Parts: sequence; structure tokens; C-alpha cells
Amino acid sequence: MNQLILSACIAEANALRYTPAGVPALDLRLEHESEAVEAGQTRQVKVAVKAVALGAMAETLGKRPIGSAGRFTGFLANPRNGKYAVFHIQAFVQD
Repeated sequence: MNQLILSACIAEANALRYTPAGVPALDLRLEHESEAVEAGQTRQVKVAVKAVALGAMAETLGKRPIGSAGRFTGFLANPRNGKYAVFHIQAFVQD
């Protein structure tokens, strides 16, 4: 199963764009910060994730201000022309 749930804030959002098929698309950078226990030790976790939202979700997130925090749900996929994973956002719940 390829499902990711991430509590994060919107650190950066590009202008809303449209795919060649006319679907709204929004490229974002999300930032997450928390503590996790690993091998019995508490660890500070900070991560920035490249993300994309399509359709109505792109339009919704495009209206959110930078710094908006919430829970993002979606999946990871490699773009056609890239080797890194991108988080495809399918749902958002504001904190």
C-alpha cells in the first residue's frame, strides 16, 4: 500500500497552473517537525517534502496561506522526468 499521512505546514506554494489537459495543479513544499523515538532514543525530526495537488485539492490549497498547518494524506510517486519522490496530496484537514 502506498499511503502517506503527514502533519505539516505549507512552507512554499507556486502559482496555480494547469496541466495540458486543463486540470488545476499546485506545486508545494511542506515542512514537518516532530520528535520520534528510534532505537530507544528520542530524535528531533525535521523534513521538507516536495508535493503536488491536482484538481479541486489544488484550488483549495492554493487559497491557503503560507504557514497553514494540517494533516495531508496522499501517496508518493516519481515524476516522469525525475528520480525523487513527490507527495501527491489527495486530502487536507486543517489543524
